[in-house]
Amino acid sequence: MQIARPLFRLTLALSLFSLIQSASAAPLPADHPCSALVKKYLTSVVQQDWKTASVLLLPSSLDRKQKETVSVIKTAPTMTEEAQMLERFGAKEIRDLEKLTPQEFYMLDRDAWHKRINAAADVTKRKQETLKIDVLGLVEEKDKGYVHATVRTSQETLTDRIEELFLISFVKEGDKWLIWPEMKDRPIITPLDGKTPAEEKK
Repeated sequence: MQIARPLFRLTLALSLFSLIQSASAAPLPADHPCSALVKKYLTSVVQQDWKTASVLLLPSSLDRKQKETVSVIKTAPTMTEEAQMLERFGAKEIRDLEKLTPQEFYMLDRDAWHKRINAAADVTKRKQETLKIDVLGLVEEKDKGYVHATVRTSQETLTDRIEELFLISFVKEGDKWLIWPEMKDRPIITPLDGKTPAEEKK
């Protein structure tokens, strides 16, 4: 992991550089709305304010995560394993998760994850108090309607300072910029015949 992290950061930097060099991409001013939004999002994540974070994320992405999780639980090899997975969410039946909105599921999922890692309260408090967020740059892909933010964060535990580099992507829905958390992890697939992936499966 120690070797992979510098390589990942180099990849992020090269990705941003290639975007800037692209004819269809252009740097944006520091006061662009996405700059404030990315700070709000990362602050809410560190503060574990999942309600605030959820409304800053693309609903279709949250919906996909919810459906994928439910599908994994439904295909558990045994009823015991299914019950164990449901227990992580504090749920007794699959429908308890299915009836949630994507935002509600996101909040439940994040809360459940942090309870499992059981971080020491004084460490969490220290990280929240020392959080610093520096937006290094914003780049717009005009032809696609995306904005990408490169962000460096700094936090302190009781013994160390932790710095991380993130690439966070935004897409506009209506008059709102929303974070598309999967953009850097999933390929964007567009059928050449103009159909949507959903139409392809029908």
